[in-house]
Amino acid sequence: MKGGKAGRPAAFFDRDGVLNVDKGYLYRSEEFEWIPGAVETIKRLNDQGFLVFVVTNQSGVARGYYREEDVVRLHAWMNGELANHGARIDKFYYCPHYTEGPAREYVKACQCRKPLPGLILAAFAEWDIDREKSFLIGDKDSDLAAAEAAGIRGYKFAAGNLAAFLKTANVIRE
Repeated sequence: MKGGKAGRPAAFFDRDGVLNVDKGYLYRSEEFEWIPGAVETIKRLNDQGFLVFVVTNQSGVARGYYREEDVVRLHAWMNGELANHGARIDKFYYCPHYTEGPAREYVKACQCRKPLPGLILAAFAEWDIDREKSFLIGDKDSDLAAAEAAGIRGYKFAAGNLAAFLKTANVIRE
């Protein structure tokens, strides 16, 4: 049953500011810097049977700062780095849209841009997920609004070590 109680729990992460240091419109692997504890957190969730997803707004595509292929390339690189630690992100969901910008094919109001829940709902449609045991970690109110609209718990990560945050906030079991 997709999106019901029969499936696996899922952990949804915003990308910039949660999994990696937010450097503003990041798309190059050589500029990527993991947040302390992020790799450990993803591996731990994998080991506990969670599906792990990234849900990220990438308006830099519509703004003309980088191409959609650059986003896909960075996400593949991230999973390659995680594989070196026995970890993985099951799927990356991203929104390349924005209401203005030179990349006209991406300029639109859409349902996938957070705070709307479209990215999370896409995961529910594609994967067998237990919503009651699922959660999202984000660094902005728009992330938490998307989680609430999708019917899952949301936690706001401000800074520091992600693994310590999940433990302190009692997000996942020991």
